[in-house]
Amino acid sequence: MPLHPAAPEDLAGLVSAYQATTQAIVDLGRSCTEADFAKETACPGWTVKDQISHVVGLESWLHTGEVPRVDVPAYGHIRNDAGQFIEKSVELRRPMVGQKIVDELETVAARRVAEFSAPEVTLETVVRGPWGPAPVGETLRRRILDIWTHEQDLRHALGRPGNLDSGGAAVFMDLLFAALPRLVAKEAGIEPGNVVIIDSTGPVMGRAGVWVEPGDEGKARGIPLFSGIAHDGDPEDVFTTITLSTDCLTRRAAGRGGLDDIHFSVVGDEAVAHRVLEHLVLVP
Repeated sequence: MPLHPAAPEDLAGLVSAYQATTQAIVDLGRSCTEADFAKETACPGWTVKDQISHVVGLESWLHTGEVPRVDVPAYGHIRNDAGQFIEKSVELRRPMVGQKIVDELETVAARRVAEFSAPEVTLETVVRGPWGPAPVGETLRRRILDIWTHEQDLRHALGRPGNLDSGGAAVFMDLLFAALPRLVAKEAGIEPGNVVIIDSTGPVMGRAGVWVEPGDEGKARGIPLFSGIAHDGDPEDVFTTITLSTDCLTRRAAGRGGLDDIHFSVVGDEAVAHRVLEHLVLVP
């Protein structure tokens, strides 16, 4: 079932979604007091100001290639080398006033939009990505996913919900639904003979499903449903449908909180549904 609203696929649509979610963070930051900047968020060890610093720092690095020169203490929330690298941009800005960081984000985001909007750029143009050189289309989708996730972190921390029907939300949902066969069959380990359906009630509405069948070497593999590709089922297949809102689905897929923190309903095998939701994490 197609998403509604649909995720942008063309370059102009992706740039627009990127610009909208970065501007949303700027607007949220402009409304913050210093007390707001100090509020804790769903990311361990990070305040509202730290989250904005992370977005600024990563976008600046992707634009210039320059890595901050700063020593990072052995914080408990840093789990690996990637986390140590990411923390550099946050640590660099910890002494700064929040509004100065917002100013920096506005400037960096404008430069990134100009970079992506240059006449010679296409979806296939290779640029610096978080995990190495990648086409602009792929890089934009991944950056929209990450930045929109942090936008929602800020909104939850500040009590200012919004943008759940935006291009960023649709991109997140599109990437999540594309990853669903892997998440269900491999990460959750759901056994063959199960059919799992995720039903998002909105604001971004859509339905995605996975039929789990035996694969090579006895490993289960997920086959996407509603893709237009016919496949044979089994009358004994067990169907499980999980219904939840865009907010709850994307919070779970972002790894924010546990199952007790979201509302969902299940028709079918409750144990299968809980295993899927426990492993339904898309954002690293």
